[in-house]
This record gives sequence, structure tokens and C-alpha cells, in this order.
Amino acid sequence: MRNATVAALALSAATVATIAGSSPAAAYDYPYCLQGRGIGVPGDCSYATYGQCMASASGRALYCNVNPRFAYGQQRRMRIYRDY
Repeated sequence: MRNATVAALALSAATVATIAGSSPAAAYDYPYCLQGRGIGVPGDCSYATYGQCMASASGRALYCNVNPRFAYGQQRRMRIYRDY
């Protein structure tokens, strides 16, 4: 009986540690995007250098381009509509 209690306590402690230690990933726009058929626009923007992007595109009929959100800044601005 004691082993079951210790096991339950250890399991609950591990669960609490997992929940308390996890945090959501931060979104970050890298400067280069992998683009092509099936990926869409702007594509897979997870490359910090052009070389990384080209290495991933190699042999896949894909290409690399500058991330438009990185190049032109964040374009997601809220419009404020006022009732006059």
C-alpha cells in the first residue's frame, strides 16, 4: 500500500512540474522564407540565414525569398472604427 501511495505522489509531482514548467513558444519572424508549390505564401519562414534556407530547399524544387513581414515590418495593425 505504501508503494502505491509513493507512486501516486511521484506521478502527481511530475504532472505539476510538467504543467508549471511549460510555456508557449514565442513567435518570431526570421528573415528568409522557403517558398514553392504546396507551401504557400509567405511560406516556411524559419530560417535565419539564406544558406540555411537554400540547404533546406536543395533537391525539393523550392526556393528562398525574403520574409515580407521581416522586410517591411509588421503590417498587422488594428483599425480603429469610431462612431461619429
